[in-house]
Amino acid sequence: MNGPGPREDTRESPTELRRNLTRQFVTATDTVTVNDWAVELLRPRNSDDLISEADFVKDDRLPYWADLWPSSRILAAYLLDTPLPVGAGRPKLLELGCGLGLVTLAAMRTGYDVLATDYYDDALRFTRANATHALRREPATRHVDWRSFPHDLRAYDRVVAADVLYEKTYAPLLSAAIAQTLTADGEAIIADPGRVAAPEFLAGLAADGLTVAGTDVRAFDEGVIHQTITVYRLRRTAGRDVE
Repeated sequence: MNGPGPREDTRESPTELRRNLTRQFVTATDTVTVNDWAVELLRPRNSDDLISEADFVKDDRLPYWADLWPSSRILAAYLLDTPLPVGAGRPKLLELGCGLGLVTLAAMRTGYDVLATDYYDDALRFTRANATHALRREPATRHVDWRSFPHDLRAYDRVVAADVLYEKTYAPLLSAAIAQTLTADGEAIIADPGRVAAPEFLAGLAADGLTVAGTDVRAFDEGVIHQTITVYRLRRTAGRDVE
């Protein structure tokens, strides 16, 4: 079976969740090493098996969430290497497009209070299952459609996303989501391997009161995969207030 799982408001217990996922999907388990941290991730064995013609006809939806992309590994390593922001209380981090959850897990391990979001409910379920297995605790999760972005998501110290600019329509949506959710002195961290929408995303940042504060270019070489991934650090433009 590989149909859509239960909505996030039908929240399964950690034990039920992993059992249900392995019944619903043909799964595989990978051990991924990020810096010196080895983490085990449960995933659907073949993402192509999850392609739904009905979903694609409805809104061009494809199950990109079910693969572990190199940009996720680079962004996870970046978070593990980067100190938490200085300030009162525990810093809040929002992930846009959590997929299997590697970046969310790295953020949790670093010490952030994390909200993992995705357009696919099953991505949220795998993220919860992977976090419980690796860290013995879950992140908060929420189903989010960037086209009707929730008005109540605001005030995150970090907003992160890995390899989400694969459609041109996503460029303005991602920029607007960051502009809404980032605190005045917060930072967004976007890892991108040169997807088609990246130039438009960067060109449109100024209109949303955002600017590139720095970049970190990293090579990913593993087997037949060779990518150059840019980690963009975004901040609010000086003088622009949070709306």
